[in-house]
Amino acid sequence: MSNPIPEPVTQLIEAFSRLPGVGPKTASRLTFYLLRSPDELSIGLADALRDLKTKTRFCSVCMNITVDDPCPVCADAKRDATVIAVVEEPLDVLAIERTGSFSGKYHVLHGAISPVNGIGPDDLKIRELAARLQGGSVLEIIIATNPGLEGDATAMYIQRELSGKGVKITRLARGLPVGGDLEYVDAVTLTRALQGRNEL
Repeated sequence: MSNPIPEPVTQLIEAFSRLPGVGPKTASRLTFYLLRSPDELSIGLADALRDLKTKTRFCSVCMNITVDDPCPVCADAKRDATVIAVVEEPLDVLAIERTGSFSGKYHVLHGAISPVNGIGPDDLKIRELAARLQGGSVLEIIIATNPGLEGDATAMYIQRELSGKGVKITRLARGLPVGGDLEYVDAVTLTRALQGRNEL
């Protein structure tokens, strides 16, 4: 029996289906929406995807995503380079920046320790974080991983790895909901968590 849907359409449906949170029905809706929409929309989407892959990279200092290296936060001399907030994902940087209450710098791990998902410490940017402490100019590391098993395991591992290196290690206060993600926390809760952080 022949397939009534052309191969380019099924390929795009399959491509959308591989994205997190996009099931087959949503993938089909997106594909058929693009089919019916003006060409500029599809071409603009294709250009944006290409630019995402060709123009962005990791900042060589903080591992955040950037176009310029170092990223604007690392290049900003007005920010406090003695304090580094360690986060799991680039979206967490955006969440903290929205509060307007943190003037330090960041370090992005790109995940959290999760044995169930096969993610260990070597899969994260922890070595790069340790290397940033070599100059002795960093005075405090704020561990801002998500509250929950994976975030707590990552925080404990970092605390163990960095203890004895002459830097104060703090963790965001527990005003954040356990099991939540930083990117979804409101600015007031996140500000209080930053202000109420505790030393590990």
